[in-house]
Parts: sequence; structure tokens; C-alpha cells
Amino acid sequence: MSDALGALFGAVARLRAAAYRRGVLSRTRLEGPVVSVGNLSVGGSGKTPLVRHVAQLLRAAGHDVAVLSRGYGGRFRGEALLVSDGASVLADADLAGDEPVMLARALPGVVVAVGPRRDAVGRFVEARFGPRVHVLDDGFQHLRLERDLDLVCLDVRDLDDRPLPAGRLREPKDALGRADLVLLTRLEAASEEEIHSLESRLGPDRTHRVERRASGWTTLDGSPVPTPGRVFLFAGIARPERFAHDANASGASVVGESFFPDHHRYRDGEVESLAARARAAGAEVLATTEKDAVRLASRRLGTDMPLVVLQVSVRVADEERFRARLLAAVGQAA
Repeated sequence: MSDALGALFGAVARLRAAAYRRGVLSRTRLEGPVVSVGNLSVGGSGKTPLVRHVAQLLRAAGHDVAVLSRGYGGRFRGEALLVSDGASVLADADLAGDEPVMLARALPGVVVAVGPRRDAVGRFVEARFGPRVHVLDDGFQHLRLERDLDLVCLDVRDLDDRPLPAGRLREPKDALGRADLVLLTRLEAASEEEIHSLESRLGPDRTHRVERRASGWTTLDGSPVPTPGRVFLFAGIARPERFAHDANASGASVVGESFFPDHHRYRDGEVESLAARARAAGAEVLATTEKDAVRLASRRLGTDMPLVVLQVSVRVADEERFRARLLAAVGQAA
């Protein structure tokens, strides 16, 4: 039954994409260039760190930048919500969703806004701040909005999967034909031979490998701290095993862990029970992710056990080629 439903889901996704391509469904263009960062599968493909990286490259090149997000998991139900004006973070994770707030904190000088229709959010941003380069967070399936560069994060195992609900794919594999560049992630899950074969299949000129790297530890409010010793991990993210891998790679010693569903909303005092488990495991500190940290910011933690946050960044292989393609697309559209 799930295979049949997956085939139906994939067929509907193809029809929808074709309707936009042929003009049956209308598309909108913003004044400023649009760069979409998305994925083919549900959750955990490394999209959000790449959104941050793309926004930083654009800022470094002198562009005004806005990140447009759906605001998944937040309570906001209006047309557009300003999460950051580039100077201050104006909304919390409960209202705006955890990933937009995380990006707002990490990207000073970048406007961040959320809403169900990214075309409406983009117009809202341009009316208030003027034209700029818009980076769509999770934009591959948001076909209503025209884009000038389509970047797709592809887990190296995604092409072994099937469409929902039989698998984790939001669209059939042939949807990758719409992508301008494919960013291969979770490289540790495949051999060098398999990755090379995937690059050949997708086209070497439009593929880049993306490596995650632990870039340091901070307190909950963002102050840098040394690499901790014995840590107890907790997180509510799509691929918690990546957090464990990153924590070990940073030099910390992981002595225990507790993981929740993606976008888990922590209750006041919930961290206190985690601290009790951490002490029983011999941990010196609790450790979590940047995404979880923004959800904890307004919660009563109920413990004096130190809590640290692992910062993660990405490195795009052949960065100069990637940067050149990005800036060329933006320059041509401006």
C-alpha cells in the first residue's frame, strides 16, 4: 500500500511541477535576485547550514541579503513576520520557528522573515527594506516564486529512497533535473567510489561535496567556551546521529544522550530531568545544538549544570567555483 501511495505522491508532484513549468500555474518574480536552497528529502540534509553559508558569501560580496523562510514549527499564521531587521532579533522560536531564529542570530546584517508564501514574504521585505538578494530557506518545492539559482542539498543516500509515504522523498528523483547545482551531503554514509559515481550520474559540473565541521562551543547565549570534556547530548533534530558524530569530532567525550523528535518544544524544567540523567552517566556538562538552543532560550531550565551549544559550519568543495556560480547568477539577475 505504501508503495502505491508513494507512486501516487510522486505522480502528483510531477504534475504540479509541470503545471508551473508550462504556465498553467502562475509564478511571481521579486525585484531582487532569488537564490533557493532546498532538498529532495524530508529533514536532515544539511540545508540550514548551507543557507547560512550562502547568505555569508553574498554579504561578503557586498550584497544586501534577506532570508525568506516558511517558519515551520512556529505559531505565526499571518502573511509575513519580520524575525530580524539585520540589527536585532525580533521574534522567538515559539512564534517564528527554530530555524529562522537560529539564522537570524547567526547572520548579523541579514534580514530574516517568515510566512507561508515566500512570494508574499519577499514583497513584504522589499516594501520595507528595498530590493536585495533573497535566499529561500527550504525553497526547492516552493515553485510559486521564480528563482535565479536553484541549489539542492542531496543526502548521498537520497537516490536509494522513494517518495512519501513509502520513503522520505518529497518528489521523485527526476525532480533533480530542475536543480542548477546539487550539493552532496552526509558524505560519511557512502564510499569514495559511490560518491564519484553519484557525481558522474548527476554531472560533475553541477555537483559539489559539502562537509560539515564542528566549529566550536558556546554557552546558551552565544559566548565562546573551550571544548568540554565529558558531555551528555540532547537534541530534537531530524538526524541526531550527526550531532553525536560532530560532538565526538570536536574532541568532546560523549557519555550519554537523549534525543527527541525534530522541532521538539521543551517544557519548563525538562532540562532538569536531563541533567539528572547526565550526572548519573558521569557527564560534566549538558550539550545541545544551535537549533535546540533557540527553543530553550525562553524556558526555565531548572538546573545549575553547565549547558553548552555545538556550533557547526559547512565547507563546500571547490569553493571558488561555487562562489563564482552564485555571484554570476545574482549579478545577471540584478
